Amino acid sequence: MSHEHHDHADHNHADHNHADHNQADTTENPYAKADAQFWNSLYEERPARWSGNPNPQLIAEASDLEPGTALDVGCGEGADALWLARRGWKVTGTDISSVALSRAKAHVEGSGVDIEWLEADLTKWDPQGRSFDLVSAQFFHMLEPARGELFRALGGLVAPGGHLLIVGHSPHESPTEHHRAMLHTPEYVESLFTDGWKVLVSESRERDLPANPEMHHTTDTVVLLQRLSESTDSNS
Repeated sequence: MSHEHHDHADHNHADHNHADHNQADTTENPYAKADAQFWNSLYEERPARWSGNPNPQLIAEASDLEPGTALDVGCGEGADALWLARRGWKVTGTDISSVALSRAKAHVEGSGVDIEWLEADLTKWDPQGRSFDLVSAQFFHMLEPARGELFRALGGLVAPGGHLLIVGHSPHESPTEHHRAMLHTPEYVESLFTDGWKVLVSESRERDLPANPEMHHTTDTVVLLQRLSESTDSNS
């Protein structure tokens, strides 16, 4: 499991530390099979892995949504979760890294908001029937078939009438085959959600913020879907 975070935004756990951008195609991407130990070690390399700012595509797509329950997938150090909670959402933040979660808790301490934190590998997590009005997966980059399986599972966590937001780097800017294989297009995400979903946003979007000099990506894949209610679906 991997997340991609930039210094200008606190992205969620699908990241490469950018060193892999310069690897030859014959070198396996270590982030493709990252586990909890990997991510804990990555976080421990720096006192703060990300900037502490919410992801700009989350702000762009969720600002006008009616607050309800939200699942921040791979919440990292908690910036997105805090942003949502301050806007009235009842937030659950999940991450595979215990180090990230401890920082997330510290990040929101004294903010006056209450956030539920769960240490979980979402490829194995049992939600026990829970659903959410918003599921946000920011920069969750994985190889197939795990990626499609996880994205579909996240869709299953969205309540009727709720929203699924999936954001990632555009594969068109990737310099290596191994890195590109972990990225996805808007069309790919749409293909996973056909019956019972409405596509609200599906595009490759240039960032408004300047890219980190370490980053090779200036374009994001942004897909916002709404799960149709049973009554709407049956009448469509």
